[in-house]
Amino acid sequence: MSTHAALEQTIAQMVDETRGILAADESLPTIEKRFAAIGVENTEENRRFYRSLLLTTPGLGKYLSGVILFEETLFQTDDEGRPLPEVAWSQHIVPGVKVDKGKGPLTNAPGDLITRGLDDLTERLQRFRAAGPAFAKWREVYPITPRNPTRLGLHANAEVLARYAAVCQEQGYVPIVEPEVLMDGDHDIDRCAEVTEHVLHSVFHALHLHGVELEYMLLKPNMVLPGKDCRRAPPEEVAEATLRVLKRTVPAAVPSINFLSGGQGPEEATANLNAINQLRGNAPWQLSISYGRALQQPALQAWAGKPENRRQAQAELLKRARLNSLARQGRYRPEMEDEPAVLPE
Repeated sequence: MSTHAALEQTIAQMVDETRGILAADESLPTIEKRFAAIGVENTEENRRFYRSLLLTTPGLGKYLSGVILFEETLFQTDDEGRPLPEVAWSQHIVPGVKVDKGKGPLTNAPGDLITRGLDDLTERLQRFRAAGPAFAKWREVYPITPRNPTRLGLHANAEVLARYAAVCQEQGYVPIVEPEVLMDGDHDIDRCAEVTEHVLHSVFHALHLHGVELEYMLLKPNMVLPGKDCRRAPPEEVAEATLRVLKRTVPAAVPSINFLSGGQGPEEATANLNAINQLRGNAPWQLSISYGRALQQPALQAWAGKPENRRQAQAELLKRARLNSLARQGRYRPEMEDEPAVLPE
């Protein structure tokens, strides 16, 4: 299959009007925090068991079209010995892989960060191919302070995202481009909107310069929200601010915008997605999710590291996936949260 045909096929498999993407690509330090909160030791076997639990949830492919995996997970198996990417494919869920190597300070831009991992990206993508992933993900983060992000921070992070995306497409992987404006801080929603607009302008300028084909990528941005030390905004306010920024910055050629949850709680993230889709009007893109904690948190709490809780944890994941699928369509209602979490017979 040609590179273009592979990219086109992956987009067709991942983008539709009802499903979203599960981010299950937590780094080792991040999943250690998640496990610590429920009293589970961060061992390779516990990580394997938990991620197998997620991917073997009955009926999950009805609501999710993709899953982002940590590199380790590409080479792990379920309890029956099936490779976990193969388990995802069996549910009609496209597996992908997180390929950035974490962030650090950006020299000469105090307070800004930059993500590492470009040097050997081509070789890693070639090595991963046999395991079955069809897309990749790379995250750049933008703290908000009175002076951040700086002009250098905007330019450097956009350049890295564009270089990553170009390499992915060259290798036949659909890139998920993730520029995350962080919720940390006491800034108001207008400041978040201002920064997000600058970030997305810089990212798409860089993508254009590097020849990235927008039809064969997905955007994973933050919603426009007040800082977590400011206040919580109602869904309609979040939706209006988010759509205004996206319409100013994201070309119509991008097939889907899959929001990150970025510190929102599960119900908050679903309600905000629902409001965005109710107010979407003639927006040219699909407006979906690529949630991590906002999909997984109820399942993690139900599991608590106990094998006998597996089915209840899966039921909790399926419920959140279903509610977010309804929110994708603007059909979610808060009272749906009271419905029991059950697996199909």
